Amino acid sequence: MLAREFFGRPAIDVAPEVLGCVLSHQTAAGLVAVELTEVEAYMGAADPASHAYRGRTARNAVMFGPPGHAYVYFTYGMHFCVNLVCQEEGTASAVLLRAGRIVAGEELARSRRGRGGTGPPRDLARGPARLCQALAIDRAQDGADVCDPASPLRIGPPADVLAGPVVTGPRVGISTAADVAWRYWIAGEPTVSVYRRHVPRRRKPVTPSAR
Repeated sequence: MLAREFFGRPAIDVAPEVLGCVLSHQTAAGLVAVELTEVEAYMGAADPASHAYRGRTARNAVMFGPPGHAYVYFTYGMHFCVNLVCQEEGTASAVLLRAGRIVAGEELARSRRGRGGTGPPRDLARGPARLCQALAIDRAQDGADVCDPASPLRIGPPADVLAGPVVTGPRVGISTAADVAWRYWIAGEPTVSVYRRHVPRRRKPVTPSAR
């Protein structure tokens, strides 16, 4: 397992170094593991795109706890996303896990993805929602200690050298601090998600009522 001290640093320092590490989740159905290929750093009170920017709430409380724990949130009314908490307790900082390559339990991951599991292996955990779906991560794992060898959800060091250099660029789909280059990924890795810049929703024009 990765040592807790590994996560006791700002997310922008942890994020590029967590690439290649292996996140695994053991459930009653079996084990699925992914090699992380794309992540994003969020820096709490210093980052307007962070869930912790305006302070502690019931939803983001795990981000203010000790490092090396999972922060899982629900978004768009349908998806879960998982982050790894960084820095010392009381300071919110976390790394969002955006994509990974399945290295164990591919058939189980496919079954969890439903129709999405019939595609090529690169798509099984390509994007934060797919990654959580493939690993069966939901709010039940919020607060899980990923540095504990006995934890069902845990993270270990890279199994091998990275397949390519680490690249950095803007984070995906956020409306504030959109140009900050705190997304990190392995160059040339096919499991990395497609970059999409945030597009504001256009309000429909109000049609004047007939008089």
